Amino acid sequence: MNRLSRIFLPAAVLGLGIFSGLMLMATGPEATLRSPIPALPVVETHIVQPQSYQVLLRTQGTVTPRTQSTLIPEVAGRIVSIATNFRNGGSFAAGETLLVIAPTDYENAIIIARADLARAYLALEQEKALARNALNDWKKLGRTEQPADLTLNKPQVASARADMAAAEARLQQAETNLARTRIRAPYAGRVLAKKVDVGQYVAPGTVAATIYAMDAAEVRLPLTDSQLAFVDLPGIGEQNSKHKAPVTLSHRVGNRVYQWQGRLVRTDGAIDTASRQLFVVAQIDNPFQYKKQSNGNVPPLKIGQFVEADIQGQQLQNVFVLPRSAVEIGNTVLMVKKDGRIERRAVQVVLRRGEHVVVSAGLQAGERISLTPMPFAHEDTIVAVFGEKSSEDNIAYSTVPALER
Repeated sequence: MNRLSRIFLPAAVLGLGIFSGLMLMATGPEATLRSPIPALPVVETHIVQPQSYQVLLRTQGTVTPRTQSTLIPEVAGRIVSIATNFRNGGSFAAGETLLVIAPTDYENAIIIARADLARAYLALEQEKALARNALNDWKKLGRTEQPADLTLNKPQVASARADMAAAEARLQQAETNLARTRIRAPYAGRVLAKKVDVGQYVAPGTVAATIYAMDAAEVRLPLTDSQLAFVDLPGIGEQNSKHKAPVTLSHRVGNRVYQWQGRLVRTDGAIDTASRQLFVVAQIDNPFQYKKQSNGNVPPLKIGQFVEADIQGQQLQNVFVLPRSAVEIGNTVLMVKKDGRIERRAVQVVLRRGEHVVVSAGLQAGERISLTPMPFAHEDTIVAVFGEKSSEDNIAYSTVPALER
């Protein structure tokens, strides 16, 4: 009996389980198939509004003096003294004596010239006296015809008068040469390079020093053809105009960026053949003095210093300033319609600067564009918007630094 139960009891349990499973499968509810919900692309959008945009043209150049001169002695001699500040980098005032050439030879020349002038004066007076005597003798003879010039000693007087004028000129030249032994500064400035020193013999044509004026400095700035379209250049005869484009020069020293203000004053007369660019000249007044600003003192500019320049160009009206990510290759943008579908539209790009693009045509106020790049999106693709920038955000784009070259 126990043996039969061990055989049939498991079989009965297994049969009951199979029967229960078949019953559940036969009486259970039938499952329905559903289509999967498509995942919509998620984008960030921006509502565009027209605005004004101040164009800044970014370029760079090297500081040079507006007035630079080479000091050359006009007389020969040995240098006997120089000014205390007659050193590289030394400053001087207008009219200050920078160096002195030994004056002895030229003082002696004045003494000799004065003696020659005295003898010429004596000879002239003698010839005048002879001329008066000749005229009196002619009258005493009772002659009525006009006497010859030689009879009246007129050529001799003229020759003596010419000799005296020459003696006066030689004296004046000797005095001028003596004055030239003291080389004076033609303007207030600084010494760029000193070439001579005390004890050195110099001759006319010897370069004594290179100096420059401290009233103004200049920077030659290259501009490309695309940049020239956005700036008003000084015209012929307008080099000194005060209303030309302002220029902000900047230079980084350590962690600080210093700035100086200038203006465009002129352009080069021709396009540079090497770079195919036009060079404009910015002038900075009084650049070699410390200036106080809100963030501290600004050090003087230095000759040869490399600076970056932002030239204030034209102010564009009714343009749209977009992030660079919103403009695709080929100057197209993705418009997001009210129903969430996208439309690829061509726009007219005026300029690009850094992370921003300025568009002049192809958009309308209040339209919504996608800021999320979708290079392979098809027309009428439905998207989901997870973030949107309002028109007030345009203000952030209107203050972009500059248009790069």
